[in-house]
Amino acid sequence: MNRLLPRSLFARMVLVLLGGLIVAQFLSLAVHWRERGEFIMRTAGMYSAERIAGIIKLLDATPPAERARIVGVLTSPPLRVALDANVVLPASGDAAMGEEAAEFAALLKSALGPDYALQVSITDARRRGPPGAGYGPRGYGRRDNDGDHMHGPEYAGRGAHLLAARSFVVHTRLTDGTAVTFDARRPEEVVNWPLRMLVSLVVLLAVVCAVTLVAVRWVTRPLKTLATAAENLGNDINRPPLDEGGPLEVGRAARAFNAMQAKLAALISDRTRIFSAMSHDLKTPITRLRLRTEMLDDDALRGKFTQDLLEMEAMVSAALDFMRGVDTQGPVQPVNMMALLESIAADTRETGGVVRIEGAVPVPFQCHPQSLKRLLTNLIDNAVKYGGAAMVAVDDGESQLRIRICDEGPGIPPAELERVFEPFYRVEASRNRATGGSGLGLTIARNIARAHGGDVVLRNRAGGGLEAELTLPRRNHVLAGLS
Repeated sequence: MNRLLPRSLFARMVLVLLGGLIVAQFLSLAVHWRERGEFIMRTAGMYSAERIAGIIKLLDATPPAERARIVGVLTSPPLRVALDANVVLPASGDAAMGEEAAEFAALLKSALGPDYALQVSITDARRRGPPGAGYGPRGYGRRDNDGDHMHGPEYAGRGAHLLAARSFVVHTRLTDGTAVTFDARRPEEVVNWPLRMLVSLVVLLAVVCAVTLVAVRWVTRPLKTLATAAENLGNDINRPPLDEGGPLEVGRAARAFNAMQAKLAALISDRTRIFSAMSHDLKTPITRLRLRTEMLDDDALRGKFTQDLLEMEAMVSAALDFMRGVDTQGPVQPVNMMALLESIAADTRETGGVVRIEGAVPVPFQCHPQSLKRLLTNLIDNAVKYGGAAMVAVDDGESQLRIRICDEGPGIPPAELERVFEPFYRVEASRNRATGGSGLGLTIARNIARAHGGDVVLRNRAGGGLEAELTLPRRNHVLAGLS
């Protein structure tokens, strides 16, 4: 069931609101349609009863010799009148009849009074046909002799697809005993669609749909803003605070987010200051030890001390770089990536490393040059140290820049591909103290990549060796967060 639901809050709210609205509209249409049919039937029944009562009174006041002529004149759809002397009415005056026939008889009695005995029966005559076709016996509902369509309350009109009529057959006797039979047709249901009502419902539905979309978008926009701010918080902890205006709940969420951002910024600032002070305090005694080491007469001992001090100094610098995170002290600048890669490759070749570059980046990339240089240097140095050589493949696109650094080393066990990004973690089989690794190079590289909105992943190559893939998106909001 959950798989069928939209994933976004906006789509779910729209689905619920519009679904409820459409169901309510259809229910309203069904109720209206039923009430409309009942109203038409009641109106047609009253019309037929009043007409029959008027004809009975007229025939009662007319001499018998003139009644046949009057009946011929009054017989027209939807009413047919016949003088029939063979009708036998019950002695009680009223035949047993159904509920609907009884209601029709009551209407007649209210118009005629209690002096007339009535027998009412109902017959159905239905058939499907095209609009305007006749129905019923003896041509009721057909065109008259002049070709004009006969009108009456029973007609469904041009939009009708079901010609349905109910016939009320009324038998009574005049005061002189003459039997009269009336065959009055009235519609059971008018089938043509009320276009005005349908147009009104469609217009109402369209307006409410538009208002619903605007309202839901207006309500969910602060959540989208909050989500975007949370995503960009890692890129720039000192980003401007969120607007705390708007509805009460949105304002509370924005204030809570701003307070969290302020506490994180203060925590990171305090941590950086502490480690900066520790770095300064550690470098001073390390420098004194290096000076004193130079005064040792034993060359072998002096070399060991010097090596240990250099390792300590490198560890302190690496730890300080890691705690500082990404160096964003300078402004974001457009960088010629090919020139940057060539510069790093040239520095590596001077120390005996082998670096080969393939591909091109024709469009400058907006970034912090120093931090991005540190990232690429760490990845290329790792490839040269542990794989013997580095092959850099560049693939630039409209949406992202992809750089792959491949080596021909032993690779890394699959279970360790993510763990090597943890601070101070090293795979002892391929990285040890002798290589000068501190266990922070990949951690710093991933932090810098993610600060630019990208990432660094490692994978073993099919033919042997390791591949480090750096992806950097070309997105304006990432650049704005770094500025």
